[in-house]
Amino acid sequence: MAGSLDFARDDERVDLPSRQLARNSEMPFPISKNQAPLLCLVSLFGASFSALAQPAQPEASSTAAASPSATPIFFADQTLADLKQLRQAALASDYPFKQVAHLANNIGPRLTGSVQAAKAVEYVADEMKALGCDVQLEKVMVPHWVRGVETAELKQFPGQAAGTTQKIVLCALGGSVSTPPEGINAGTVCVRDFEELKALPREKVNGKIVLFNHSFDKKIAAQGRGGEAYGQAVVYRSDGPVAAAKLGAAACLIRSVGGADYRIPHTGQTNYEDGVPKIPAAAVTAEDADLIAYLAAQGETRMHLVLTPQTLPDVESANVIADIKGSEHPEQIVIVSGHLDSWDLGTGAIDDGAGVAVAMETAHLVRQLHLKPKRTIRVIAWMNEENGSRGSKQYAKDHASEFANHFAVNETDGGAGHPIGLNLKAKPEVKKIFEPVAKILQEMGAGTLNLSEHIGADIEPMEKAGVPAFSPMQDSRFYFNYHHTPADTLDKIVPRELQENAAVVAVAAYAVANAEQSLPR
Repeated sequence: MAGSLDFARDDERVDLPSRQLARNSEMPFPISKNQAPLLCLVSLFGASFSALAQPAQPEASSTAAASPSATPIFFADQTLADLKQLRQAALASDYPFKQVAHLANNIGPRLTGSVQAAKAVEYVADEMKALGCDVQLEKVMVPHWVRGVETAELKQFPGQAAGTTQKIVLCALGGSVSTPPEGINAGTVCVRDFEELKALPREKVNGKIVLFNHSFDKKIAAQGRGGEAYGQAVVYRSDGPVAAAKLGAAACLIRSVGGADYRIPHTGQTNYEDGVPKIPAAAVTAEDADLIAYLAAQGETRMHLVLTPQTLPDVESANVIADIKGSEHPEQIVIVSGHLDSWDLGTGAIDDGAGVAVAMETAHLVRQLHLKPKRTIRVIAWMNEENGSRGSKQYAKDHASEFANHFAVNETDGGAGHPIGLNLKAKPEVKKIFEPVAKILQEMGAGTLNLSEHIGADIEPMEKAGVPAFSPMQDSRFYFNYHHTPADTLDKIVPRELQENAAVVAVAAYAVANAEQSLPR
Protein backbone atom coordinates (compact mmCIF):
# COMPACT_ATOMS: atom_id res chain seq x y z
CA MET A 1 0.00 0.00 0.00
CA ALA A 2 1.57 3.19 -1.12
CA GLY A 3 -0.41 6.05 0.35
CA SER A 4 -3.76 7.13 1.42
CA LEU A 5 -5.94 4.33 3.71
CA ASP A 6 -6.16 5.01 20.19
CA PHE A 7 -8.12 4.83 22.96
CA ALA A 8 -4.74 4.23 24.64
CA ARG A 9 -2.34 7.12 25.03
CA ASP A 10 0.75 7.16 22.83
CA ASP A 11 2.93 6.08 25.77
CA GLU A 12 0.71 3.23 26.90
CA ARG A 13 1.71 -0.36 26.19
CA VAL A 14 -0.63 -3.33 25.89
CA ASP A 15 0.53 -6.81 26.87
CA LEU A 16 0.82 -9.37 24.08
CA PRO A 17 -2.05 -11.67 25.19
CA SER A 18 -4.37 -8.66 25.27
CA ARG A 19 -3.21 -7.61 21.79
CA GLN A 20 -3.91 -11.09 20.45
CA LEU A 21 -7.37 -11.11 21.99
CA ALA A 22 -8.00 -7.74 20.39
CA ARG A 23 -6.82 -9.06 17.02
CA ASN A 24 -9.18 -12.01 17.24
CA SER A 25 -12.20 -9.92 18.15
CA GLU A 26 -14.78 -9.37 15.47
CA MET A 27 -15.44 -5.69 16.13
CA PRO A 28 -13.06 -2.78 15.62
CA PHE A 29 -13.74 -1.66 19.18
CA PRO A 30 -15.75 -3.07 22.11
CA ILE A 31 -19.01 -1.89 23.65
CA SER A 32 -18.78 -1.77 27.43
CA LYS A 33 -21.30 -3.49 29.66
CA ASN A 34 -22.46 -0.10 30.87
CA GLN A 35 -23.19 1.01 27.32
CA ALA A 36 -25.29 -2.01 26.39
CA PRO A 37 -28.43 -1.11 28.43
CA LEU A 38 -28.25 2.45 27.13
CA LEU A 39 -28.10 1.22 23.55
CA CYS A 40 -31.12 -1.00 24.18
CA LEU A 41 -33.12 1.95 25.61
CA VAL A 42 -32.14 4.15 22.70
CA SER A 43 -33.25 1.43 20.30
CA LEU A 44 -36.62 0.95 22.06
CA PHE A 45 -37.40 4.67 22.37
CA GLY A 46 -36.27 5.21 18.77
CA ALA A 47 -38.68 2.55 17.56
CA SER A 48 -41.54 4.01 19.64
CA PHE A 49 -41.04 7.57 18.44
CA SER A 50 -40.69 6.33 14.87
CA ALA A 51 -44.06 4.59 15.15
CA LEU A 52 -45.73 7.68 16.69
CA ALA A 53 -44.32 9.85 13.94
CA GLN A 54 -45.96 7.85 11.15
CA PRO A 55 -48.97 9.58 9.64
CA ALA A 56 -52.31 7.78 9.78
CA GLN A 57 -52.88 5.63 6.72
CA PRO A 58 -56.09 6.07 4.74
CA GLU A 59 -58.48 3.14 4.62
CA ALA A 60 -58.11 0.88 1.64
CA SER A 61 -60.12 1.94 -1.35
CA SER A 62 -62.64 -0.46 -2.78
CA THR A 63 -61.10 0.30 -6.15
CA ALA A 64 -57.96 -1.76 -6.66
CA ALA A 65 -54.88 0.41 -7.14
CA ALA A 66 -52.55 -0.27 -10.02
CA SER A 67 -49.94 -2.86 -9.06
CA PRO A 68 -46.48 -1.35 -8.59
CA SER A 69 -43.72 -2.67 -10.82
CA ALA A 70 -41.91 -5.66 -9.35
CA THR A 71 -38.63 -5.03 -7.51
CA PRO A 72 -35.79 -6.08 -9.81
CA ILE A 73 -34.09 -9.33 -8.84
CA PHE A 74 -30.32 -9.08 -8.85
CA PHE A 75 -29.34 -12.44 -7.38
CA ALA A 76 -31.16 -15.65 -8.29
CA ASP A 77 -31.78 -18.29 -5.63
CA GLN A 78 -29.17 -20.57 -7.23
CA THR A 79 -26.59 -17.77 -7.13
CA LEU A 80 -27.25 -17.21 -3.42
CA ALA A 81 -26.85 -20.93 -2.81
CA ASP A 82 -23.54 -20.85 -4.70
CA LEU A 83 -22.38 -17.91 -2.57
CA LYS A 84 -22.97 -19.95 0.59
CA GLN A 85 -20.89 -22.77 -0.90
CA LEU A 86 -18.11 -20.32 -1.73
CA ARG A 87 -18.11 -18.95 1.79
CA GLN A 88 -17.85 -22.38 3.37
CA ALA A 89 -15.19 -23.57 0.93
CA ALA A 90 -13.10 -20.44 1.55
CA LEU A 91 -13.22 -20.93 5.30
CA ALA A 92 -11.91 -24.48 4.90
CA SER A 93 -9.17 -23.71 2.36
CA ASP A 94 -5.43 -23.36 2.99
CA TYR A 95 -4.75 -22.30 -0.62
CA PRO A 96 -4.34 -18.56 0.02
CA PHE A 97 -2.01 -19.05 2.98
CA LYS A 98 0.17 -21.38 0.93
CA GLN A 99 0.31 -18.79 -1.84
CA VAL A 100 1.26 -15.86 0.39
CA ALA A 101 3.76 -18.07 2.20
CA HIS A 102 5.49 -18.85 -1.09
CA LEU A 103 5.54 -15.20 -2.15
CA ALA A 104 6.86 -13.97 1.21
CA ASN A 105 9.17 -16.79 2.26
CA ASN A 106 10.31 -18.55 -0.92
CA ILE A 107 10.56 -15.48 -3.15
CA GLY A 108 10.90 -12.75 -0.53
CA PRO A 109 10.79 -8.95 -0.95
CA ARG A 110 9.60 -7.99 -4.43
CA LEU A 111 10.70 -4.42 -5.04
CA THR A 112 9.82 -3.30 -8.55
CA GLY A 113 12.65 -4.05 -10.98
CA SER A 114 14.21 -6.74 -8.80
CA VAL A 115 14.82 -10.37 -9.74
CA GLN A 116 12.36 -11.34 -6.98
CA ALA A 117 9.62 -9.27 -8.61
CA ALA A 118 10.30 -11.00 -11.91
CA LYS A 119 10.21 -14.41 -10.21
CA ALA A 120 6.87 -13.55 -8.58
CA VAL A 121 5.34 -12.68 -11.96
CA GLU A 122 6.44 -16.05 -13.32
CA TYR A 123 5.16 -17.89 -10.23
CA VAL A 124 1.67 -16.37 -10.17
CA ALA A 125 1.26 -16.88 -13.92
CA ASP A 126 2.14 -20.57 -13.57
CA GLU A 127 -0.23 -21.03 -10.63
CA MET A 128 -3.12 -19.47 -12.57
CA LYS A 129 -2.37 -21.60 -15.61
CA ALA A 130 -2.52 -24.66 -13.34
CA LEU A 131 -6.10 -23.71 -12.52
CA GLY A 132 -7.00 -23.58 -16.19
CA CYS A 133 -7.20 -19.79 -16.43
CA ASP A 134 -6.49 -17.93 -19.65
CA VAL A 135 -3.26 -16.14 -18.62
CA GLN A 136 -1.60 -13.13 -20.21
CA LEU A 137 1.47 -11.17 -19.13
CA GLU A 138 0.84 -7.57 -20.08
CA LYS A 139 4.13 -5.70 -20.46
CA VAL A 140 4.92 -2.79 -18.14
CA MET A 141 8.12 -0.73 -18.06
CA VAL A 142 8.86 -0.07 -14.40
CA PRO A 143 11.36 1.99 -12.38
CA HIS A 144 14.36 0.28 -10.83
CA TRP A 145 15.42 1.98 -7.61
CA VAL A 146 17.95 0.17 -5.42
CA ARG A 147 18.62 0.78 -1.73
CA GLY A 148 22.25 1.27 -0.67
CA VAL A 149 24.11 2.16 2.51
CA GLU A 150 21.97 4.12 4.99
CA THR A 151 23.56 5.31 8.21
CA ALA A 152 23.31 8.35 10.44
CA GLU A 153 24.74 9.50 13.74
CA LEU A 154 24.60 12.62 15.85
CA LYS A 155 28.13 14.01 15.99
CA GLN A 156 27.40 17.02 18.18
CA PHE A 157 24.63 17.55 20.74
CA PRO A 158 24.09 19.16 24.16
CA GLY A 159 25.51 17.22 27.14
CA GLN A 160 27.65 15.02 24.89
CA ALA A 161 30.37 12.94 26.51
CA ALA A 162 33.74 13.51 24.90
CA GLY A 163 34.46 11.27 21.91
CA THR A 164 30.93 9.81 21.65
CA THR A 165 28.17 9.86 19.05
CA GLN A 166 24.51 8.79 19.00
CA LYS A 167 23.37 6.29 16.38
CA ILE A 168 20.21 7.18 14.45
CA VAL A 169 18.17 4.31 12.95
CA LEU A 170 16.69 5.18 9.57
CA CYS A 171 16.01 4.02 6.02
CA ALA A 172 16.03 5.84 2.71
CA LEU A 173 12.64 6.73 1.27
CA GLY A 174 11.78 5.17 -2.07
CA GLY A 175 13.07 7.23 -4.96
CA SER A 176 15.49 9.20 -2.79
CA VAL A 177 18.65 10.56 -4.32
CA SER A 178 21.96 9.83 -2.61
CA THR A 179 24.19 11.94 -0.45
CA PRO A 180 27.80 12.44 -1.60
CA PRO A 181 29.79 9.24 -0.91
CA GLU A 182 31.34 10.83 2.18
CA GLY A 183 27.89 11.85 3.44
CA ILE A 184 26.48 15.13 4.71
CA ASN A 185 27.57 16.84 7.94
CA ALA A 186 25.02 19.45 8.93
CA GLY A 187 23.02 20.93 11.75
CA THR A 188 19.45 19.74 12.33
CA VAL A 189 16.20 21.67 12.31
CA CYS A 190 13.16 19.99 13.85
CA VAL A 191 9.59 21.00 12.93
CA ARG A 192 6.22 19.36 13.49
CA ASP A 193 4.52 20.30 10.24
CA PHE A 194 4.65 22.38 7.09
CA GLU A 195 3.36 25.47 8.88
CA GLU A 196 6.25 25.41 11.37
CA LEU A 197 8.72 25.03 8.51
CA LYS A 198 7.25 27.92 6.54
CA ALA A 199 7.42 30.15 9.61
CA LEU A 200 11.22 29.79 9.73
CA PRO A 201 13.44 32.27 7.89
CA ARG A 202 15.39 30.72 5.03
CA GLU A 203 18.72 31.24 6.79
CA LYS A 204 17.56 28.93 9.63
CA VAL A 205 16.96 26.09 7.16
CA ASN A 206 19.56 26.63 4.44
CA GLY A 207 22.19 23.88 4.46
CA LYS A 208 20.54 22.03 7.37
CA ILE A 209 18.97 18.59 7.73
CA VAL A 210 15.23 19.12 8.33
CA LEU A 211 13.26 16.63 10.43
CA PHE A 212 9.45 16.54 10.20
CA ASN A 213 8.49 15.12 13.60
CA HIS A 214 4.79 14.52 12.85
CA SER A 215 3.31 11.64 14.86
CA PHE A 216 1.04 8.91 13.52
CA ASP A 217 -2.26 9.24 15.43
CA LYS A 218 -2.49 6.00 17.40
CA LYS A 219 -5.78 6.98 19.03
CA ILE A 220 -7.80 7.01 15.82
CA ALA A 221 -5.96 3.93 14.54
CA ALA A 222 -7.07 2.07 17.67
CA GLN A 223 -10.65 2.96 16.79
CA GLY A 224 -10.33 1.01 13.56
CA ARG A 225 -9.47 4.09 11.47
CA GLY A 226 -5.89 3.20 10.61
CA GLY A 227 -6.21 4.44 7.04
CA GLU A 228 -7.26 7.86 8.26
CA ALA A 229 -4.29 8.07 10.63
CA TYR A 230 -1.98 7.04 7.83
CA GLY A 231 -3.42 9.63 5.47
CA GLN A 232 -2.78 12.43 7.94
CA ALA A 233 0.90 11.56 8.41
CA VAL A 234 1.99 10.22 5.02
CA VAL A 235 1.87 13.65 3.39
CA TYR A 236 5.18 14.45 5.10
CA ARG A 237 6.76 11.41 3.47
CA SER A 238 5.53 12.35 0.01
CA ASP A 239 5.89 16.14 0.12
CA GLY A 240 8.35 16.87 2.94
CA PRO A 241 11.56 16.75 0.87
CA VAL A 242 10.25 19.29 -1.66
CA ALA A 243 9.08 21.64 1.09
CA ALA A 244 12.47 21.45 2.82
CA ALA A 245 14.41 21.85 -0.44
CA LYS A 246 12.53 25.03 -1.30
CA LEU A 247 14.12 26.63 1.77
CA GLY A 248 17.59 25.34 0.93
CA ALA A 249 17.75 22.24 3.17
CA ALA A 250 20.58 19.78 2.51
CA ALA A 251 18.47 16.72 3.36
CA CYS A 252 15.06 15.79 4.75
CA LEU A 253 14.09 13.30 7.43
CA ILE A 254 10.58 12.31 8.47
CA ARG A 255 9.24 10.52 11.51
CA SER A 256 8.27 7.01 10.38
CA VAL A 257 4.62 6.73 9.40
CA GLY A 258 3.19 3.94 11.54
CA GLY A 259 1.88 2.95 14.92
CA ALA A 260 4.52 0.64 16.44
CA ASP A 261 7.47 2.03 18.39
CA TYR A 262 10.00 -0.79 18.25
CA ARG A 263 12.78 1.36 16.76
CA ILE A 264 12.14 0.11 13.24
CA PRO A 265 11.87 2.53 10.30
CA HIS A 266 8.98 2.66 7.82
CA THR A 267 9.91 3.23 4.19
CA GLY A 268 7.67 4.39 1.33
CA GLN A 269 7.80 6.47 -1.80
CA THR A 270 8.68 10.16 -1.77
CA ASN A 271 8.13 12.67 -4.55
CA TYR A 272 10.24 15.33 -6.17
CA GLU A 273 9.11 18.38 -8.10
CA ASP A 274 10.48 19.78 -11.33
CA GLY A 275 12.47 22.93 -10.73
CA VAL A 276 13.16 22.11 -7.06
CA PRO A 277 16.52 20.60 -6.02
CA LYS A 278 16.33 16.89 -5.23
CA ILE A 279 17.67 16.30 -1.72
CA PRO A 280 18.30 12.99 0.09
CA ALA A 281 15.29 11.78 2.07
CA ALA A 282 14.91 9.18 4.80
CA ALA A 283 12.56 8.00 7.55
CA VAL A 284 13.86 7.80 11.12
CA THR A 285 12.26 5.65 13.78
CA ALA A 286 9.78 7.27 16.14
CA GLU A 287 12.25 6.90 19.01
CA ASP A 288 15.04 8.57 17.06
CA ALA A 289 12.74 11.38 15.94
CA ASP A 290 11.97 12.08 19.59
CA LEU A 291 15.67 11.94 20.46
CA ILE A 292 16.62 14.47 17.79
CA ALA A 293 13.76 16.78 18.78
CA TYR A 294 14.73 16.58 22.46
CA LEU A 295 18.37 17.44 21.83
CA ALA A 296 17.73 20.08 19.17
CA ALA A 297 15.47 21.94 21.61
CA GLN A 298 18.44 22.22 24.00
CA GLY A 299 21.00 23.54 21.55
CA GLU A 300 22.97 22.92 18.37
CA THR A 301 22.74 19.35 17.13
CA ARG A 302 24.73 18.14 14.13
CA MET A 303 24.34 14.93 12.14
CA HIS A 304 26.43 12.86 9.75
CA LEU A 305 24.11 11.26 7.16
CA VAL A 306 25.05 8.73 4.46
CA LEU A 307 22.53 7.43 1.91
CA THR A 308 23.68 5.69 -1.28
CA PRO A 309 20.57 4.53 -3.20
CA GLN A 310 20.63 4.37 -6.99
CA THR A 311 18.03 4.85 -9.69
CA LEU A 312 18.88 2.44 -12.51
CA PRO A 313 17.36 2.27 -16.01
CA ASP A 314 13.74 1.15 -16.27
CA VAL A 315 13.10 -2.61 -16.41
CA GLU A 316 10.51 -4.60 -18.35
CA SER A 317 7.99 -6.32 -16.07
CA ALA A 318 4.32 -7.29 -16.33
CA ASN A 319 0.86 -7.33 -14.83
CA VAL A 320 -0.37 -10.92 -14.52
CA ILE A 321 -3.87 -11.23 -16.05
CA ALA A 322 -5.76 -14.50 -15.51
CA ASP A 323 -9.32 -14.95 -16.82
CA ILE A 324 -12.08 -17.45 -16.13
CA LYS A 325 -14.27 -16.74 -19.14
CA GLY A 326 -17.93 -15.95 -18.56
CA SER A 327 -20.46 -18.48 -19.81
CA GLU A 328 -23.01 -15.89 -21.02
CA HIS A 329 -21.27 -12.49 -21.13
CA PRO A 330 -17.54 -13.17 -21.56
CA GLU A 331 -16.95 -9.58 -22.64
CA GLN A 332 -18.14 -8.29 -19.25
CA ILE A 333 -15.38 -8.40 -16.65
CA VAL A 334 -15.28 -8.61 -12.85
CA ILE A 335 -11.77 -7.94 -11.51
CA VAL A 336 -10.27 -9.31 -8.29
CA SER A 337 -6.76 -8.09 -7.60
CA GLY A 338 -3.81 -7.27 -5.37
CA HIS A 339 -0.38 -5.83 -6.08
CA LEU A 340 2.55 -8.18 -6.51
CA ASP A 341 5.41 -5.78 -5.83
CA SER A 342 6.44 -4.89 -2.29
CA TRP A 343 8.96 -2.81 -0.42
CA ASP A 344 12.33 -4.36 0.27
CA LEU A 345 12.72 -4.09 4.06
CA GLY A 346 10.34 -6.96 4.89
CA THR A 347 9.02 -9.80 2.74
CA GLY A 348 5.78 -8.19 1.58
CA ALA A 349 3.40 -10.59 3.32
CA ILE A 350 0.66 -8.20 4.39
CA ASP A 351 1.52 -5.58 1.74
CA ASP A 352 0.48 -7.06 -0.51
CA GLY A 353 1.16 -10.76 -0.83
CA ALA A 354 -2.07 -11.28 1.10
CA GLY A 355 -4.09 -9.32 -1.45
CA VAL A 356 -2.65 -11.29 -4.37
CA ALA A 357 -3.32 -14.59 -2.58
CA VAL A 358 -6.93 -13.57 -1.85
CA ALA A 359 -7.48 -12.75 -5.54
CA MET A 360 -5.92 -16.06 -6.60
CA GLU A 361 -8.21 -17.87 -4.16
CA THR A 362 -11.30 -16.57 -5.96
CA ALA A 363 -10.22 -18.36 -9.13
CA HIS A 364 -9.23 -21.46 -7.14
CA LEU A 365 -12.62 -21.69 -5.41
CA VAL A 366 -14.61 -21.16 -8.61
CA ARG A 367 -12.68 -24.02 -10.23
CA GLN A 368 -12.86 -26.23 -7.14
CA LEU A 369 -16.65 -25.92 -6.94
CA HIS A 370 -17.09 -26.23 -10.74
CA LEU A 371 -19.00 -22.96 -10.87
CA LYS A 372 -19.79 -21.24 -14.17
CA PRO A 373 -19.85 -17.46 -13.78
CA LYS A 374 -21.95 -15.65 -16.35
CA ARG A 375 -19.33 -12.92 -16.65
CA THR A 376 -15.57 -13.20 -16.89
CA ILE A 377 -13.74 -13.21 -13.57
CA ARG A 378 -10.32 -11.64 -14.05
CA VAL A 379 -7.53 -12.05 -11.51
CA ILE A 380 -4.87 -9.33 -11.72
CA ALA A 381 -1.54 -9.26 -9.88
CA TRP A 382 -0.50 -5.63 -10.37
CA MET A 383 3.11 -4.56 -10.75
CA ASN A 384 4.59 -1.33 -9.31
CA GLU A 385 1.85 -0.10 -6.99
CA GLU A 386 4.39 0.96 -4.37
CA ASN A 387 6.60 3.34 -6.31
CA GLY A 388 4.93 4.53 -9.45
CA SER A 389 1.67 2.67 -10.22
CA ARG A 390 3.02 1.94 -13.68
CA GLY A 391 1.05 -1.32 -13.89
CA SER A 392 -2.22 0.45 -13.16
CA LYS A 393 -1.47 3.23 -15.64
CA GLN A 394 -0.52 0.76 -18.37
CA TYR A 395 -3.70 -1.26 -17.84
CA ALA A 396 -5.77 1.91 -18.07
CA LYS A 397 -3.99 2.87 -21.30
CA ASP A 398 -4.46 -0.58 -22.85
CA HIS A 399 -8.02 -1.24 -21.69
CA ALA A 400 -9.73 2.16 -21.34
CA SER A 401 -11.97 1.42 -24.31
CA GLU A 402 -13.24 -1.66 -22.45
CA PHE A 403 -14.10 0.07 -19.17
CA ALA A 404 -17.77 0.22 -20.14
CA ASN A 405 -17.71 -3.59 -19.98
CA HIS A 406 -15.81 -3.74 -16.71
CA PHE A 407 -18.72 -4.79 -14.55
CA ALA A 408 -17.10 -4.39 -11.11
CA VAL A 409 -13.54 -4.16 -9.75
CA ASN A 410 -11.80 -5.16 -6.53
CA GLU A 411 -8.41 -4.56 -4.99
CA THR A 412 -7.41 -5.95 -1.61
CA ASP A 413 -4.50 -3.88 -0.27
CA GLY A 414 -5.05 -3.45 3.45
CA GLY A 415 -3.36 -6.51 4.89
CA ALA A 416 -5.17 -9.57 6.19
CA GLY A 417 -6.96 -8.36 9.32
CA HIS A 418 -10.43 -9.71 10.17
CA PRO A 419 -13.00 -8.34 7.70
CA ILE A 420 -16.21 -6.91 9.11
CA GLY A 421 -17.84 -6.34 5.74
CA LEU A 422 -17.47 -4.70 2.35
CA ASN A 423 -16.36 -1.24 1.30
CA LEU A 424 -18.25 -0.15 -1.80
CA LYS A 425 -17.51 2.72 -4.13
CA ALA A 426 -20.71 2.87 -6.10
CA LYS A 427 -24.06 4.61 -6.26
CA PRO A 428 -25.95 4.52 -2.93
CA GLU A 429 -28.55 2.10 -4.28
CA VAL A 430 -25.82 -0.55 -4.73
CA LYS A 431 -25.67 -0.85 -0.96
CA LYS A 432 -29.32 -1.97 -0.94
CA ILE A 433 -28.67 -4.36 -3.82
CA PHE A 434 -25.85 -6.02 -1.86
CA GLU A 435 -27.97 -6.75 1.22
CA PRO A 436 -28.58 -10.44 0.30
CA VAL A 437 -24.81 -10.85 -0.13
CA ALA A 438 -24.15 -9.13 3.20
CA LYS A 439 -26.59 -11.50 4.89
CA ILE A 440 -24.50 -14.47 3.73
CA LEU A 441 -21.28 -12.81 4.88
CA GLN A 442 -22.76 -11.86 8.25
CA GLU A 443 -22.65 -15.52 9.31
CA MET A 444 -18.88 -15.03 9.70
CA GLY A 445 -19.16 -11.50 11.11
CA ALA A 446 -18.57 -9.69 7.81
CA GLY A 447 -21.99 -8.33 6.96
CA THR A 448 -21.36 -4.57 7.20
CA LEU A 449 -21.77 -2.53 4.02
CA ASN A 450 -19.96 0.79 3.83
CA LEU A 451 -20.01 3.37 1.04
CA SER A 452 -16.43 4.51 0.51
CA GLU A 453 -14.79 7.31 -1.46
CA HIS A 454 -11.83 5.20 -2.59
CA ILE A 455 -11.02 1.49 -2.81
CA GLY A 456 -7.56 0.85 -4.26
CA ALA A 457 -4.66 2.65 -5.92
CA ASP A 458 -4.36 0.25 -8.85
CA ILE A 459 -8.07 0.32 -9.70
CA GLU A 460 -8.41 4.08 -9.32
CA PRO A 461 -8.62 4.73 -13.09
CA MET A 462 -11.61 2.39 -13.26
CA GLU A 463 -13.15 3.94 -10.15
CA LYS A 464 -12.91 7.35 -11.86
CA ALA A 465 -14.57 5.88 -14.94
CA GLY A 466 -17.57 4.94 -12.78
CA VAL A 467 -16.95 1.18 -12.51
CA PRO A 468 -18.43 -0.09 -9.20
CA ALA A 469 -15.59 -1.07 -6.85
CA PHE A 470 -15.35 -3.14 -3.67
CA SER A 471 -12.86 -4.39 -1.10
CA PRO A 472 -12.94 -6.11 2.28
CA MET A 473 -13.63 -3.71 5.16
CA GLN A 474 -10.76 -4.86 7.38
CA ASP A 475 -9.62 -4.40 10.95
CA SER A 476 -6.87 -1.80 10.43
CA ARG A 477 -5.82 -1.26 14.05
CA PHE A 478 -2.49 -3.07 13.68
CA TYR A 479 -1.78 -2.96 9.95
CA PHE A 480 0.33 0.21 10.06
CA ASN A 481 2.50 -1.21 12.83
CA TYR A 482 4.11 -3.45 10.20
CA HIS A 483 3.35 -1.82 6.84
CA HIS A 484 6.53 -0.85 4.88
CA THR A 485 8.81 -2.12 7.69
CA PRO A 486 11.20 -5.05 8.19
CA ALA A 487 8.37 -6.58 10.27
CA ASP A 488 6.08 -7.12 7.25
CA THR A 489 6.57 -10.89 7.38
CA LEU A 490 4.41 -14.00 7.14
CA ASP A 491 3.91 -14.40 10.90
CA LYS A 492 1.76 -11.25 10.91
CA ILE A 493 -0.95 -13.08 8.98
CA VAL A 494 -3.52 -15.06 10.97
CA PRO A 495 -4.54 -17.94 8.65
CA ARG A 496 -8.20 -17.82 9.72
CA GLU A 497 -8.44 -14.09 9.04
CA LEU A 498 -6.89 -14.60 5.60
CA GLN A 499 -9.56 -17.22 4.88
CA GLU A 500 -12.24 -14.73 5.94
CA ASN A 501 -10.88 -12.10 3.57
CA ALA A 502 -10.80 -14.65 0.77
CA ALA A 503 -14.42 -15.55 1.51
CA VAL A 504 -15.53 -11.90 1.38
CA VAL A 505 -13.83 -11.26 -1.96
CA ALA A 506 -14.90 -14.54 -3.58
CA VAL A 507 -18.52 -14.14 -2.48
CA ALA A 508 -18.75 -10.52 -3.61
CA ALA A 509 -16.98 -11.19 -6.92
CA TYR A 510 -19.11 -14.19 -7.82
CA ALA A 511 -22.27 -12.35 -6.79
CA VAL A 512 -21.68 -9.57 -9.30
CA ALA A 513 -20.34 -11.99 -11.92
CA ASN A 514 -23.67 -13.83 -11.76
CA ALA A 515 -26.00 -10.88 -11.15
CA GLU A 516 -29.18 -10.88 -13.18
CA GLN A 517 -28.78 -7.20 -14.04
CA SER A 518 -26.09 -4.56 -14.34
CA LEU A 519 -25.20 -2.54 -11.28
CA PRO A 520 -26.17 1.13 -11.57
CA ARG A 521 -23.35 3.55 -12.40
